[in-house]
Amino acid sequence: MFYYDWTMILVIPGLLLGLWAQFKVKSSFEKYQRVLSRSGYTADTVARRLLNHASCDQVSIQQTSGSLTDHYDPRSQVLRLSSTVYGSGSVAAIGVAAHECGHAMQHREGYAPLKLRSMLVPVVNLGSNLYFPIFMLGLVFSWEPLVYVGIACFALTLLFALVTLPVEFNASARAVRALREGGYLGDEELKGAKAVLDAAALTYVASAVSSLLQLVRLLLIARRSDND
Repeated sequence: MFYYDWTMILVIPGLLLGLWAQFKVKSSFEKYQRVLSRSGYTADTVARRLLNHASCDQVSIQQTSGSLTDHYDPRSQVLRLSSTVYGSGSVAAIGVAAHECGHAMQHREGYAPLKLRSMLVPVVNLGSNLYFPIFMLGLVFSWEPLVYVGIACFALTLLFALVTLPVEFNASARAVRALREGGYLGDEELKGAKAVLDAAALTYVASAVSSLLQLVRLLLIARRSDND
């Protein structure tokens, strides 16, 4: 079966990078979760103040279960903070909460990459579910157009990963700037928060690299099939 041929070696770098990124996120968050901010503010309080200052008063803040499940929902305009972040006064928690506020700010301003990513979500979900069966059917029946339709469906995953990068980097930049200007974290504390956010950003880079390598792999398999 093609899925286990020599081209599998192409996915290894992306897999290793992904594992490294997950390790960095966990270790960085745990390290700076033990460092309390000298300001005395908790993450949810900082988030509320940042949102109000950015004229995002309509955004509500809710606690959600899990660890590092923090996210901003643009449809309901709700910022959800995980149980390990909400109510915590740590440098890590405040950094994560500020990052999610950055997404709310992007939404309010109509930040183009965020709007594009939101538009891509349903199409990417459909493509990621269909690419493999379409690709396999094309190989089984030796129908080249179907093979490349499958590859095109998967390419949407790479496009989504690439569009996500500026969205995440921009949200982190907004977070660091807002925390500095508001005086919520000192210079050394900001370094800790930035370390956590940089580690989180690495997971998105890993996702993009993995998608790119998988796309290359599919193209190589298709090319080999054409030559057989």
